[in-house]
Amino acid sequence: MATETAPKSPLSPDGPALQAWLAPHWPAAAAGLQLSRLAGGQSNPTWLLTAGDGSQRVLRAKPGPQAALLPSAHAIEREFAVLQALQGSEVPVPQVHEFCADESVIGAAFYLMAFVPGRVLREASLPGLSPAERAAVHDEANRVLAALHRVDWRARGLQDFGRPEAYFERLIARWTRQYRASQTTELPAMERLIEWLPTHIPASARDPQALALLHGDYRLENMVFHPSEPRVLAVLDWELSTLGHPLSDLAYHAMAWHHPPGPLQGLAGLDLAALGLPTEQDFVARYLARMGRDDLAAVQADWPFYLACNLFRLGAILQGIARRVQDGTAASPIAREVSAQAGAVAERGWRLVSG
Repeated sequence: MATETAPKSPLSPDGPALQAWLAPHWPAAAAGLQLSRLAGGQSNPTWLLTAGDGSQRVLRAKPGPQAALLPSAHAIEREFAVLQALQGSEVPVPQVHEFCADESVIGAAFYLMAFVPGRVLREASLPGLSPAERAAVHDEANRVLAALHRVDWRARGLQDFGRPEAYFERLIARWTRQYRASQTTELPAMERLIEWLPTHIPASARDPQALALLHGDYRLENMVFHPSEPRVLAVLDWELSTLGHPLSDLAYHAMAWHHPPGPLQGLAGLDLAALGLPTEQDFVARYLARMGRDDLAAVQADWPFYLACNLFRLGAILQGIARRVQDGTAASPIAREVSAQAGAVAERGWRLVSG
């Protein structure tokens, strides 16, 4: 996790109420408590807490009370539940401590988790690394994604974490509602995708045997890597996690190959071979092999739908960020720059399926 400068928040975790609440949960905090905002996530404000004895924890909260929260957005309760369920699994996650639903403590619900020191690699092109290191980092991200999709979510008590049927129908409908609720401008490509996607869901997307635990926002920026090794120590930001089709998670991650370098930190237009970076097809093929699948050709046939669906979803997410910028509640210092990409993202999605 990085400790870069982040915008001010209307929440008040530095008040006496938090220290009083922490006393029975984290006695070391009684000897003194320092807070610093953690940069990164676009929605849920996050702080690093350092106690008087030097021990540290991370506090992650919903936005402040004046933020107009969209239905089902900022779901830190789900984050906390899935992080608890994944403890001890093959998916590296931080240890979670306490959840506080009492909004009077800091102004919003929050939870505490362990601080995992390491590298947050924000750009998919991995500047500063050697070609061999870049290849190893992307392969590790691939390995962890496959490990997540192999998790026995029933055995881990996540039977009620999502509905098993009609995943893409519900996803498209949900993000259409979210887009409408946060829309700040007219985006023609979003309108075309809203019309096209529900009537072009492929048969492979309705396979009931494909149900898996999804991260929902799986990208390099949401992982903490070992300080010197290409090894993921923790996957973060589980706000959008659910049960659904694993190719949705894979396609969301693969959007990096369709975004140019810049605000969305993509790989489009780069010399992948010279940089040691995998192609999109190689990344997908490696994932399928790890999942024990040999249907690359079939996946490729439906791949434009999976990508377009996730580019549509990202467009809606970016509109949500734009609305928070407009309302003054955005959690990231680059929120305005990132949210301005919504139209271009939707256009990429529409080009993939419109020929």
